[in-house]
Amino acid sequence: MICITVAPTSRTLAKVDILNACRYADVVELALDHLIKEPDVKDLIEGFDKPIIVSCRRKQDGGKFEGSEQERMTLLRQAIAAGPAYIELDLDTAPKIPRFGKTQRVISFTRMDHPETDIDSIFDEAANANADIVKFTWPTPTLDDAWPLLVAVSTKRRLPIVGMGLGRADLTFSLLGQKYGSPWIYAALEQGLEAFPGQATVFELDETYACREIDKSTVFIAIAGFGEAQSITTRVLNAAFKQIGVNVRCLPIELGDVKMLKKMLDALKIKAILVSEGNGQRLLPLAEHIDKHDAQSEYIDLLLRRDDGWHGYNTLWRSGLRALESSFSGDAKRPLERHNVLILGNGGMAQSMVYGVSQRKGMVSICGPKDKESQKIAEANQCRMVPYASLYDTLTDVIVIADRNLECGQHAGNVNPSLFRSSHAVLDVSDPPREHPLFVEARERGCRIIDPQSVYVDQLNAQFKAITGKDLPMEAFAKGLAAE
Repeated sequence: MICITVAPTSRTLAKVDILNACRYADVVELALDHLIKEPDVKDLIEGFDKPIIVSCRRKQDGGKFEGSEQERMTLLRQAIAAGPAYIELDLDTAPKIPRFGKTQRVISFTRMDHPETDIDSIFDEAANANADIVKFTWPTPTLDDAWPLLVAVSTKRRLPIVGMGLGRADLTFSLLGQKYGSPWIYAALEQGLEAFPGQATVFELDETYACREIDKSTVFIAIAGFGEAQSITTRVLNAAFKQIGVNVRCLPIELGDVKMLKKMLDALKIKAILVSEGNGQRLLPLAEHIDKHDAQSEYIDLLLRRDDGWHGYNTLWRSGLRALESSFSGDAKRPLERHNVLILGNGGMAQSMVYGVSQRKGMVSICGPKDKESQKIAEANQCRMVPYASLYDTLTDVIVIADRNLECGQHAGNVNPSLFRSSHAVLDVSDPPREHPLFVEARERGCRIIDPQSVYVDQLNAQFKAITGKDLPMEAFAKGLAAE
């Protein structure tokens, strides 16, 4: 179930907020601590067909209540008397407020600084305070931080547990909580109404992550990162999994300690990880088996768990190379053989494209803002390194944008778009299917462009086939890309 929190400042608009939330939520939380004037709780919660949780949080717990502790306790007692389905009480306050009527007690523990480790003793204390449900809240910037919350929810206990992570990895926890039986998960009604920065909206949970379709038998594949490209990939893959009739869904993860990642992935029975620029080199140690060509590129964007361990693959350089070669006319087996190809950027993707073009006998050069890194790549692939200061003096036929961190502009350190000539062919593999600003400039300057969306379609189809053994339905691409 999905719980939407409403935190009105006006009693007049509070019922409107609850009504709007009821349209999309299974449970609605009414946070009283934002109200400017003391409310009539009974009037506020009457007439709705969804269970309502009433809460009133202290500032130390992330709330906004301005009054004294005695005033807050009085307000909570009045709220219980109004007969909501649930009342949320912090662990300090709960022993001072007795059970009343049929209202169930959600006893909450919050810390705003770091994850809690002593979950068992806190759970026991909450249970002794007459809890019906125990709630934990703490910061979750990475999967490592969300992990204790997941363990708490998935462990069989005498009382159910709900959790709220403060940070983007709360989304990871929420989807896993849906699988492992959390009574409800939290979402914002819309952007601008989040309980904390980065909280997922109910529409994001439904439309991108297919949250309500997740159950105990769902198998997850992990998507590393929370950017736009990752969201598009998630929509496409979730639509494809649904279309071919398999109970597999995407799980976004914000990477923390890579050493701990393998243990967590094994515990969650994750079957695959799709990796984007920035993490392709970082996750190399996770792969126990790597194709010899991909190993030389020192970059992976797909990890598959097989019986003998994790296998790493680099699919993007192959897709980028296919797109580049197909853009040249003729029947030559090596269309790049007599072309000067400049790989622009540093990092794993740049190194991958240097390797790929070298294999196809292109006359390849590497140039990026970090000359030492460019030199290292050049030496490893026995190709030419162009100093960044000499970028605009370089003769080339093809430019490959291979680093999403490149800055387009006229300031020091930026890539000036005057680099592009109408005679250039330009490929963008920096963050498919998104277009880098440099690629946009190349199009406007009349270059022959190779659309990153075509690269993306080829790459994602290859990854999907590696995971499922089937081609990715084109209808899924249409659905995922249309939602941009």
